[in-house]
Amino acid sequence: MKYRTLGRDLEVSALGIGCMPMVHGGNIVYGEDASEAESIATIHRALDLGITFFDTAQVYGPFQNEELLGRAIAGRRDGLVIATKFGSAMTVIRSPASTAARKMRARPVSPRCSGSAST
Repeated sequence: MKYRTLGRDLEVSALGIGCMPMVHGGNIVYGEDASEAESIATIHRALDLGITFFDTAQVYGPFQNEELLGRAIAGRRDGLVIATKFGSAMTVIRSPASTAARKMRARPVSPRCSGSAST
């Protein structure tokens, strides 16, 4: 696996895994619904191949994608870089006819940070 340095010293694999469609019953699906076992097997294979960069977000699922990734990398977290996104207020809308039919409405919010910036 080839690796790249981001910024001063953050080393990541040149290939990363986008985890968005890996949640069964999630709000973003490509083709067939995802299988949790297959998704975890995919993440494990990526780790075996040296992939260290994984992309997820709270809005994928919502929340389920980050939890799935956490289960998949349990005991193997060291050296991995996980990108996530935040800053959207989410409302999950369930269809009255089916809990499987879901939409999500997200709007940007301004995150509040505590602490001071130091160099």
